Amino acid sequence: MEWQAPAVVLDARPHGESGALVTLLTEAHGRHAGLAKGGASRAQAPVWQPGNLVEARWVARLAEQLGAVSAEMVHPAAALAMEDPLALAVLRAATAVADAALPEREPHPRLFHGLVGIVARLADSAAAALPELVRWEAELLADLGYGLDLTRCAVTGTAEDLAFVSPRSGRAVSAGAAGEWRDRLLPLPTFLLGQGPSEPADWLAGLRLTGHFLARDVFGSTHRGMPQPREALVDRVAALVAPPAEMG
Repeated sequence: MEWQAPAVVLDARPHGESGALVTLLTEAHGRHAGLAKGGASRAQAPVWQPGNLVEARWVARLAEQLGAVSAEMVHPAAALAMEDPLALAVLRAATAVADAALPEREPHPRLFHGLVGIVARLADSAAAALPELVRWEAELLADLGYGLDLTRCAVTGTAEDLAFVSPRSGRAVSAGAAGEWRDRLLPLPTFLLGQGPSEPADWLAGLRLTGHFLARDVFGSTHRGMPQPREALVDRVAALVAPPAEMG
């Protein structure tokens, strides 16, 4: 058994003296693991950093085996993101969520292309990539059967003035229909509706929105918490939103 394909590195952990147990995301083969011989060595370790785009080759005698994996670098996203802490946090959050949420060897081509899109947007800026990450997480929820309904108000049926999401049903609610339940609803950032630019407060609202359903429906069903890099990203974005401390 053998395949070769473009891939995003999701995770790499030391295995044995110099090897690495690597997890990749590909278009046709989904989340796929393999053993990289010498993957933890000084020469190879930079290739296997989470977020890198690589051309991967996987080989095994039988399909169900772990297999051996090798790769050539296509785009060193992890090294480039080192210069920007927010960009690195976005990259680590995206790869950690993909690694923890997606079933092994189950193709999710839309999510593969979406993750590649996040990496591409990081080349512009973290500010450009953050809305893409939230949209990608919404797509992940949909692909796993937990899609949000952001097309019409759950109360009135209108498509206008959508401002909140029910934390129970995942359906949008208009500002006018929120009423006394407003404080119990999740704010819906307008960039998820394809409207206007976004800023840190919108990114935080988006991360908390998708994070609520990821925690409940994806990671809650397996009794696992949210991946730590995803929580670290929320903390970093929240710090951008918080007002500066007053001088004493």
